[in-house]
Amino acid sequence: MIVLAAPRAADRRFTDQRHSLVATAQVRLMILLLLFAAGISLVLARLAWLGIVATPDSVAAGTAVGMARGDIVDRNGATLARTIDAWSIGVHPDKVIGDKVDLARRLAEMMPEHSAAYYHNKLMLDASFTYLKHRAMPELVTQVNALGEPGIAFAREPERLYPQTTLAAHALGIVNFDGQGVRGIERHLNDRLTNPALNSEPVALSIDLRVQGALESELGHAMATFQARGAAGLILDVATGEVMAMTSLPSFNPNKARGGEDELRNNVTQSVYELGSTFKPLTMAEAIETGVVPSMSKRFDATAPIQVGRFRIRDDHAQNRWLNVPETLVHSSNIATARIADEMGQARMEHLFRKLGFNTAPDIEIEKSGTIWPKFWARTTTMTSAYGHGIAITPLHLASAYAAMVNGGIWRPATLMKIAPGKAPAGRRVFSESTSARMRQLLRLVVLEGTGRKGDAPGFRIGAKTGTAERPDGGGYNKRVNVSTFAAAFPMDAPRYVVVAMLDSPKGTAETFGFSTAAWNAAPVVSRLVMRTGPMLGVIPDMNRDIDVSELMPLLWKAPGERKAAQ
Repeated sequence: MIVLAAPRAADRRFTDQRHSLVATAQVRLMILLLLFAAGISLVLARLAWLGIVATPDSVAAGTAVGMARGDIVDRNGATLARTIDAWSIGVHPDKVIGDKVDLARRLAEMMPEHSAAYYHNKLMLDASFTYLKHRAMPELVTQVNALGEPGIAFAREPERLYPQTTLAAHALGIVNFDGQGVRGIERHLNDRLTNPALNSEPVALSIDLRVQGALESELGHAMATFQARGAAGLILDVATGEVMAMTSLPSFNPNKARGGEDELRNNVTQSVYELGSTFKPLTMAEAIETGVVPSMSKRFDATAPIQVGRFRIRDDHAQNRWLNVPETLVHSSNIATARIADEMGQARMEHLFRKLGFNTAPDIEIEKSGTIWPKFWARTTTMTSAYGHGIAITPLHLASAYAAMVNGGIWRPATLMKIAPGKAPAGRRVFSESTSARMRQLLRLVVLEGTGRKGDAPGFRIGAKTGTAERPDGGGYNKRVNVSTFAAAFPMDAPRYVVVAMLDSPKGTAETFGFSTAAWNAAPVVSRLVMRTGPMLGVIPDMNRDIDVSELMPLLWKAPGERKAAQ
């Protein structure tokens, strides 16, 4: 029989101590596990936060993303440019663990705008980080993320959005990938738009989005119809210098920030042209100012072309007789205008163009170019510049000059910024009020009786002048290619706006009987545009109002058949 002895007291004490140590170790292990889990949670939370609010550069630097670029709106508050959150895809080449050749191939399949070789070069860079794509769609981010490559990074970054796409593209400009303005108003206002203390409120431009849309539509249709090389157009407030609409064609989409030289160049402010007979009213205004034309009945010999040295000045609509002042503009006589300029002389002609700013770049906030100014003023220069040959300017130069000619004689700089009521710049006087009043009559007469008839719009009392100039080519002029311009103002009894439409190298059509001159292509653009935009701009057509031209009408000679028809 085996007898079991009772446990000794010392054994019981040892067993109790071992149980106590095990319990203590379990508690300590639990606390350690909890601390480790909390640490992991903090790291994951931080990574998630950085993935939402930080770019790769700010992750590396440990800084927060800056305030978004300020908004740009039109004069009525419609959004033209704003900043939104977008995705970027980048890579840390030194952290890529997979096969870089295979990864490059798969990236090219997902982002086919670049080749596999392009992405492979990116992956092989000796750099800590490089971008693979900006402005990525969320669907693409999901696809690339599914590759499971830890070296690829994703981040949200501010993106500049132009909700109207190509509308007013040249006025707005573009920003680069760093969010800095590099063209247009974006460049001019870069400091203001990027300053958190200043960009909380949108910047209002002078542009009216509705009018801008109509201008682009009409000019684009004309450019396509006449297969023109380019086009330019603008609408200018004659009292303030505000640009209500500005269009240059061909254009570009600022959301893509890409375009060739022809697309990015602003033909309104950067391209210069010889604008032909649109200069004739300016010459006439200065002739009235200087007393060379003391009365409307003064006549000038247009019986035959003028031979000046090796140059021969002739008329496209030859009347072969002496012409008075209204007839000179109504029939757009080069000969009579040249004789007026010859009588004024170089000094006064040069003074005219200088006071209108034709010798300098146009006054505007965005990109602009200088003019082509004569190196030597020969007698022929004085005579031909009077009808728009020998001096090349921008369409904006012409619009500002016409505004001064019809608004009472005050020249003001053009601006793309909205001007508060009563805050228009004082400007400078370039013509007397009486000369301006006379020019309003003469311009209206050109539309009623002359080459501008296709530019009229019922009830809007348009006054204007056509201009068709041969295009410079190889040191001379191409007689088969021209620049067609129609410069107009309305309503002429109380002018509010100047409209300039220009087509570069248009072609004739069956509807124009093969003619490619301004009377057939640019003038109808302005007619349709004024009818569309006049009410938007507060000008209501009125068939019972007009400027009084009754004193000038008897000065227009009509053939016997024409007189009978008019009676």
